[in-house]
Amino acid sequence: MAGAWTNPDDYDHVPRPVVGISNEYPPSFELDWHSHGRGQLIYAATGVIVLSTPHGAWIAPPERAIWTPAGMPHSVRMVGAVSTRSLLLDEATAVALGDATVVISVSPLVRHLLIAASSIPAEYEVDGRDGLVMSLLAAELGNAPRVALSVPFPTSPKLAARCHAFLEAPDIHATIDRWCVDLGMDRRAFTRAFRRETGMSFGEWRQQACLLEALPRLADGESVTAIALDLGYDSPAAFSTMFRRLLGVPPSRYAG
Repeated sequence: MAGAWTNPDDYDHVPRPVVGISNEYPPSFELDWHSHGRGQLIYAATGVIVLSTPHGAWIAPPERAIWTPAGMPHSVRMVGAVSTRSLLLDEATAVALGDATVVISVSPLVRHLLIAASSIPAEYEVDGRDGLVMSLLAAELGNAPRVALSVPFPTSPKLAARCHAFLEAPDIHATIDRWCVDLGMDRRAFTRAFRRETGMSFGEWRQQACLLEALPRLADGESVTAIALDLGYDSPAAFSTMFRRLLGVPPSRYAG
């Protein structure tokens, strides 16, 4: 990768509201913890991206992108060979995408605009065709649907540690009662604290954690059956039903 990686930080002071860049990464490549002076939208034209921040983990399979606000520390893991198309937004333009990391749905129009943006010079004509492409792209992203493909971490150290441990060995049959015993918490106190600190119910979070484990394994070519059984599903069909409900497509859509 030496000499091949386009560094987003090189564009912090470019006098344009939106800058497009692209990068090519080999399988399993990892970008260590870092942050950017501009907000970044990262889209994998091929492959799958797993992005982590101190607050949780987000995953972007095809037709999804991840928005990370300026200054947010994050690391990125590539699943398979990944070809990215990224946008770097200045402070004023980034307001429309918000101040939290989020997964955004990429429509066919946005996908084509992202690909076009990556070949536009950094200091393009703002009032010309290139400027219009960037303006349309920013407007479309501001209105694009947000997708629940995240595993946020609680703020309580004990609860966060239990969540991190779960991600090491996800199990769809893990129960609130078992976690309460492990943490020495009352069930009502646990459910209130969990929703308050993650924005999700325990059941929703557990499903997202299993999905976070499943998508990279699917992209790596593992079978649906093996993944489903490892995650504790009673059958591949039960896993596929969950997958289709959350993503709208069968697991085979993301098979490597």
